[in-house]
Amino acid sequence: MVLESFQLGEGEVPTVLLHGFLGSGRNLRSLAAAWSAADPRRRFLIPDLTGHGASLPMPPGADLDTLARDVVETARAQGFTGPLELVGHSLGGRVSLAASLASPADVARVTLLDISPSPVPVDLSESGMVLNVLLLAPDTAPSRRELRAELVGRSLSEGLADWLVMNLVSTPDGGVRWRFDRQALAELHGRVNGVDLWAAVEHPGARVRCIRGGRSRYVTDADVARMEAAGCPVATLPEAGHFVHVDAPQALLQWLLGH
Repeated sequence: MVLESFQLGEGEVPTVLLHGFLGSGRNLRSLAAAWSAADPRRRFLIPDLTGHGASLPMPPGADLDTLARDVVETARAQGFTGPLELVGHSLGGRVSLAASLASPADVARVTLLDISPSPVPVDLSESGMVLNVLLLAPDTAPSRRELRAELVGRSLSEGLADWLVMNLVSTPDGGVRWRFDRQALAELHGRVNGVDLWAAVEHPGARVRCIRGGRSRYVTDADVARMEAAGCPVATLPEAGHFVHVDAPQALLQWLLGH
């Protein structure tokens, strides 16, 4: 499946930025713009993952390999040649690791933004909490403001509510509806979080690097020790949470440029 995508830059280094669960490529455009300005050698592709944003819905039974295959297919369809540098936040990082396992010749290097190869425990997953609130929200609403108020009323922060309502589209009667299939995403969430992806880091010749937020719990100290033992460098942004590209954009960019 060819995904909806956005391109930036005209360099020779094919670089694909992959967003997290319930997000879209728009979440990473600011990072892409800053990185492109600082490193014009790169050409960026920022897709909406399968079932997210403006891309087509997921097929039944979609998993990490489905999403990874669609990313590579989209890059090729858009004229990106040679091995790809994959940079993924959260789910996007796990998709990147899956792509490197399924199609190693297509992947030059993987950069993980606050995610590890370990299965994600249910009690750790912030996206699971957000998803539960999302599933309880109405299918439609008279306005974006009313649906946002519904989310905040169910204990979501205003920032998370603002992020989620980016996924609303207008209806013919002047209201709004969700543009993604919430139940399909819930099923995907259950399938992908339990996958162990350490083989992508620990096989000979693996090229993986990771940066984590110091206030996030997604990459544990045990994960760091195991990744570093496998030759995968790990950096920490002390003041950042899970959304490292939002919380510490300049520090993240400097790390991306320097490693």
